[in-house]
Formats: sequence, structure tokens, C-alpha cells
Amino acid sequence: MRLLWRAVVGLCLALATWATAGAQDVRSPDAALAQVLEEARASCGQPNPDRLVKVLCGGTLRIGVRDYYPLFSTRDGEKRDGYELDIADAIADRLGVKLEFVRVNAASRIPLLAEDRIDLVIATMGHNTQRDSQVRFVRPHYYQSETTVVGPRAAIVASWLDMPGRTVCATVGNGSNAELVSHDVRLMLFDEAGVLPGKLRDGTCQLAAQDDSFFAYYFTEPDFAAAFSQKFGFAQVPWGMAVARTGSDRLARALDLMSQIFHRDGVFLDIARKHHISTNFLREQQAVWKRIDCDTATGSTNQACILPALDADLEPTSFAARVSTFESWINAKTGTSILLPMLKTVPAWSLFLGGVANSLILIAGALLSTLVFALLLGGAQAAPWRLLHWPAHALTVVLQSSPIVLTLVIAAALAREFFDFSDVVALGAAIMALGLVNGSNAGQAISEAVATVRAEDARDGVRRGHRFRRAVGRSSSQLVSFLVNAAKGTPIASFIGAPELLSALTDITSFSTGRVTTYWLLLIFYIVVVMAVVWLCGRLQHWLARSYAT
Repeated sequence: MRLLWRAVVGLCLALATWATAGAQDVRSPDAALAQVLEEARASCGQPNPDRLVKVLCGGTLRIGVRDYYPLFSTRDGEKRDGYELDIADAIADRLGVKLEFVRVNAASRIPLLAEDRIDLVIATMGHNTQRDSQVRFVRPHYYQSETTVVGPRAAIVASWLDMPGRTVCATVGNGSNAELVSHDVRLMLFDEAGVLPGKLRDGTCQLAAQDDSFFAYYFTEPDFAAAFSQKFGFAQVPWGMAVARTGSDRLARALDLMSQIFHRDGVFLDIARKHHISTNFLREQQAVWKRIDCDTATGSTNQACILPALDADLEPTSFAARVSTFESWINAKTGTSILLPMLKTVPAWSLFLGGVANSLILIAGALLSTLVFALLLGGAQAAPWRLLHWPAHALTVVLQSSPIVLTLVIAAALAREFFDFSDVVALGAAIMALGLVNGSNAGQAISEAVATVRAEDARDGVRRGHRFRRAVGRSSSQLVSFLVNAAKGTPIASFIGAPELLSALTDITSFSTGRVTTYWLLLIFYIVVVMAVVWLCGRLQHWLARSYAT
């Protein structure tokens, strides 16, 4: 009896094992992927196809990739190479389609997906919670990195405590920009990461922030490694392939399953070894996706298997909800989509208020310095003493012949020689440069008016007093014109890092959406400010003409 009982139990266990194995086979990512692709191919010719059907039936997969990101995606003529390019090849092979590569960068990769100009992005894009609302990320992730701050070895930078007030070069759209700005860091933005090492070498950038995987290639160069070092890292983030949020559900599903299989079978790992990039993350992921609970058709939704997105949500303002309601109301009433990111988060709101305040300070300072330099240079050029007249005239000619940007750069360079460069110093340098350029032109008008007044007195044979005062009154229209010009030229101060509104909005749009609306707001701000300056200068001109012309 006992033997019979053991036989029955053994038979039951064998049947259970067989059933479990069969069920596991049915639920494997391989079987699920085959089913998804079969159903999509069967839909060819049907109306309103989704993106997977378009890819399979059209025979082409459009992938957004970078042109220059060493080891991951580079281009030399028609030849492309890198970890991400080989991943794209592996995906195309599995789908049985050909590839069409489209160049993207950090700022363009998401818009190109939304505009249906590409089907998939594989472009070193970190998966964070902000981007979750913009694209649909493929899970599991295919790589992981953190942002590293790189600078000259002599630069004393070890943590966030050393960063406030510093200017850091970064790329537009980099997910770590928000954290940089939240630590009172100024950003100098570039479209492509590939320019950052060169900007470090030529001294344009004292510090640069980018993925550690990007700089890993450059630290293999002896000259670069001897001159620069990694200061500290932050914002460890998984990298994800991504598709559009609408019309791409089945494509995303197929890629999820494919990514699982590539991790489990070591495809990602083999490609990484080929390109000599770090494999620590990929080896860990291979172990995860070989586990029984992860190696299933539903593994990509199992929270025990997948990695969370980096939490990049910024602290909202107290009125963020009302701003969102207003945006929705405008969209419903007019069909126009406006986004006001500067009003929704605390870092952006702080930057916006600071930008407005600094712009008003800059404009007031530029007006005052223009007036002062106009009177000084005008008086000096009109003076009968050559030791005073000729230097003032020479300075005026130099300033009139120099581009305003070059004058700003020289002013900033001189300021750096005498002071530790800061926001206050940058504003001061910009005020001096704008005042000198516009004041020199207005001063020349005043000196010419003095000559006219002197000639009139000589012609009439009389010696009237207050020649300089009368000349100022006569040249009041030119003086007012250059005062207005100084106010209109203040946004260019952002070129040397002055923290005015253009700089603030550039920082805001480096980590948020709403770029078009943001710059419309900038235009409106300056239109209003210049209109106010024109009105005030008109009053000044009227007073000068009435009080000083005679």
C-alpha cells in the first residue's frame, strides 16, 4: 500500500512539473514576442495601422540615434558605429526589417517621436519621471549611468557645497539640468555633448556636466586625463529606448519582450564587451532576467524585476494647479497649446523672479551708465585740450568699431582679472560694456553739437555761456535714441553669464517643456519694458530740449 501511495504521489508531482513547464513555455517572452509579431503581420493592409504594423509591413524601422557619443553612437561619413547602433541592428534582425537612422540630440529626440518622424529612440536617454509623461519607455532598460561633473584637476570642486554661483556647461534637454539649477548653478548650454571636451580644453567651460559614460572615452586619452578629473557624480539613471505615447502600444510591447530576451541571452552584454564599455550593470541585469519570476511574458511589468525611473519631479509651486487649469482653459477656448513651466515648480519660479529682477537692474544700470559715459565722453571730446580730446576720441572710435559681443567679452575678461566672477560681477561688466558702447555714440553726438554751438557763437560774434548744456539739449534726440538702444540690448548680456531673464528662461527650458511659450513671454516682457523706457526717455528729451537748448 505504501509503495502504491508513493507511486501515486510521484505521478502527481511529475504531472505538476510537466504542467508547470508547459505553462512556463507558453508564458515565455519568446513565445509572447512571436505571437505579437504574428498578429501585427496579419494586420497588413487594414485601415489605421499602429506603428508596429507600419514597421513590419513597410519593412523599415526609423530609429533616432546620436551622431557623436563615443562608444555608444558615432558617425564617420556613412559609417556608423557604437553600442546603440548594434542594438538597433539586433532589433531590426529580430523584426526582419531594414533600418533608417535619423540624427537626434537631447533636445530633438522626444519631439521627433511625437511628430511621427521616427519610430524609436535609442539615444542615451535617461528614464526619469518627467519624461514618463512625454514618451513610453521600453522596459527593461538597456544601460545605466550617472551624471558626472568634470573640470580641471586644479579646480577645487568636491560636492554640491562647492557649486553655488559656478557656471557649468551642459546640453539642452539633459535630465540632470534641473538638479544643477536647483543648487544655484548657472548653465551654459550646447546642443551636442560632443563639444564639451573641446570647450573644457579651450577654457570656455570651467566645468562640464554629462553622463559618466560619455566622458569615459575621453579619460582614456592621456592628455585629457592629465588635465581634467571627475569631481563628483549624481543622478544615477537607467537608460531606456522609447517610443511615442500614442499609436505605439504593440511596438512597445514587442520591444519590451525583445529587451528581456536580449538581457537573458546576453545579447546586450556581448555588444557592450565588443565596444569596451562597462558591463557591471548588464551582468546584474542578465542575472535578474534569468530568474524564473522575471523570465516570463509579464516580466516587464513585474516591479521586482524592473528598475524604477529616476525621480526628477520638482517641487511644485503653491499655484501650480491653477496654472495647469489656466493652460487647459486656453487650449479648450482657442485650440492653442501654451505651457508656463516657469510658474509650476519652485526652482523655475525662483529662476524666473530672479531673472526679472536682474533684468530690471541691468536695464536701469545700462541707462544710467549710458547717460554718464555720454556726458563724460562728450565733454572730453569737446574739450580744447588735446591730452583729453584725443584719448576720448580714440576710445569712441574703438568702441564704435567693435561688435557689442566682443566688448562684452572683454569687459567680462577684465572683471575676472580683478574679481572672483559671480552674478554681480557679470551684471556689472554688462552694465559697463553697454554704457560704454551706447554712451560713446551719444557722446559723439554731444561733442558735435558743442562744435556747432561754438561755430554759431563765432559766426554771431557773441560769447554765449553754457555751451555744453546747450549742446546736450540740441543732441537730446540722439542721446535718447542710444538710451533706448541700451535698454533693448540688455538680453545680449546673457552671453557672458549675466543672470538676466533670457539666461533664467534658458535655464528653465533646459529642464522643462514650453520653450515657445517661454520665449514669447520673454518678448512680451522686453516689449513692455522698452515701451516704458521709450516713454520715460521721451519725457527726458522734452525736458532737455526745453531746459538746455538755449
